[in-house]
Amino acid sequence: MKKTTTIKARRGRPPRADFGTRLIRAAHEAIAIARGEADPSTYHIHVPSDLDVRAIRLRTGLSQDKFAERFGFTRARVRDWEQGRSKPDGAVRAYLIVIDREREAVERALTAA
Repeated sequence: MKKTTTIKARRGRPPRADFGTRLIRAAHEAIAIARGEADPSTYHIHVPSDLDVRAIRLRTGLSQDKFAERFGFTRARVRDWEQGRSKPDGAVRAYLIVIDREREAVERALTAA
C-alpha cells in the first residue's frame, strides 16, 4: 500500500507545490512581456507598505548624509524614516527597493543624468 501525504496550506498560504507552479508561470509571463507578447499594464506590482530604511542604508555602507546626497533625499527625510516619524510614500518605497536590490543600476542611471 502506497503512503500518501497531503500538502496543507500554512496560515492561509498556498502549498509549496503551488508556489513552484506559480513561480514557473511568472517566469513565462516575464519572458512574454520581454518579448513584447504580453501587455505589462495588465499586471499588478506589489510594493511593500513597510520598509526598513535604516537596514537598506546600512547595506549600502553609507552614512545618512551620504545616502541622502547620493540618492536625492534630504538628510532630515532619511532620519525621519529611520526613526519612524514618517514613512516613504509608494514611489519612494519602490525606489528604495531598487536601491537595495540594484544599487549599481541606480547609480549608473543617476550618473548618466
